[in-house]
Amino acid sequence: MKNKLIILFPMLVLLVTSCTIVSNEETTKTHQPTQLETREYQTRMYDTNDAKLIMKALVNVLQDDGYIILNAIPDLGVIVAKKEIDLGRGKNVSSDYYQNEFWVNFFLALAGSKNNNSTPNYSNEERTYQKTRVVEVSINVTEYGKQTKVRANFQAKILDNKGNTVNVQQVQDMKFYQDFFAKVDKSIFLQKNGL
Repeated sequence: MKNKLIILFPMLVLLVTSCTIVSNEETTKTHQPTQLETREYQTRMYDTNDAKLIMKALVNVLQDDGYIILNAIPDLGVIVAKKEIDLGRGKNVSSDYYQNEFWVNFFLALAGSKNNNSTPNYSNEERTYQKTRVVEVSINVTEYGKQTKVRANFQAKILDNKGNTVNVQQVQDMKFYQDFFAKVDKSIFLQKNGL
């Protein structure tokens, strides 16, 4: 019996020490989506081959959200739009900025990653501060047989009061794109029903 315990004890110790728990918490927080993952949440397929209807619905959604359509080329299926949010002078942020919680949080995070240009410059030059937030979107609409594929790509910029770019970042929030495409779904429904 004693011999069995002498043999089993080292095996038990070896078994317990070999069972270690590895935490992926840090790697999952810093996971950068691959190009394929990014394309997946930026893209939506629609069960119609009427690209004109889809483009019209997209333009309506963008205009409803305060974007200015800079360019729309139906033959290529391209829409380019931009939305500017004026922050006023210094810390006096305009009330329009607070109407969209996603953009508030996005730009606060963006400003935090490049905060060195927003601090006052006390030399003889004029003080530099964050003046404008700009959201740009490019959308590609492509017919695939009886379906239409839509890919949207949003990018956000912070400009200072001198017009210089402080920071630029691609929007990589899956929920943001899901919400955007949900609005497009509703707009397509309204377009199809003539509402």
